[in-house]
Amino acid sequence: MRRVLGVNTWVWASPLRDDSLAELARRAAGMGFGAIELPVESPGDWDPARARDVLDELGLAPHVVGAMAPGRDLVEASAETIDSTRDYLRHCIDVAAVLGAGIVAGPFYAATGRTWRMGPDARAAAIAQLRTSLAPVVDHALAAGVTLAIEPLNRYETSLINTVEQALDALEPLLGPGLGLALDSYHLNIEEKRPEDAIRLAGEHLAHVQVCGNDRGAVGDDHIDWPGFLDALDDAGYTGPLNLESFTAHNDTIATAASIWRPLAASQDELATRTVGYLTALQEERA
Repeated sequence: MRRVLGVNTWVWASPLRDDSLAELARRAAGMGFGAIELPVESPGDWDPARARDVLDELGLAPHVVGAMAPGRDLVEASAETIDSTRDYLRHCIDVAAVLGAGIVAGPFYAATGRTWRMGPDARAAAIAQLRTSLAPVVDHALAAGVTLAIEPLNRYETSLINTVEQALDALEPLLGPGLGLALDSYHLNIEEKRPEDAIRLAGEHLAHVQVCGNDRGAVGDDHIDWPGFLDALDDAGYTGPLNLESFTAHNDTIATAASIWRPLAASQDELATRTVGYLTALQEERA
């Protein structure tokens, strides 16, 4: 099937603001993207009602992503930290509801970059705490008609959920209309022995997909088997968009969190246009 192609505004800027949102949305639409991911780094960074009007005018399908900054944790943290993290996630869900977005995606379990060693008992306790911490947030998502999509990250960014198998095991009691998985080709390439098999394993629980080259650069300039990747999405029954997520090296916070130490293309615009061009051509070949 032919999927809508989207792009995350982190390709160009962070944090997102009202003025940059409007400019970047127009840029994305002009490049041929049909969807856009809007990060909520801090509540109030941008106005979802204003954003909805901009995206409606441009015909861009909205998606919301969260940022698990230091101090946002649902496990191995104080009750106050867990409560404030749940409040942040509820805010992201409320933003999505105003925006008309059906997905809020991100690694919603611990701060990105937070790692710690766990034996079997400690891991089981952390998973039990995650389920308890997430449950009221999933209820909020269900009530809002939004799906929370939890993203496994690579081993350098978390020690809790690195693989699809771990995610399914950890989230199993909560999976359903309000909770699914978000998969990112970058993390799949690092952690999964066969990314296509991991996608198929996610199956009906696959709610959102982000793509980039194996080096976080343009899709198609890399060693990932993209035809096989799309075949696996077909087998999993995934009908959602393919959203490019990459980052600019010129933003201190995001560049450091994502370990972007060098330019990944001649320009961020080129990174985006090469991706949309490659995936458009690939999907046309398969049509």
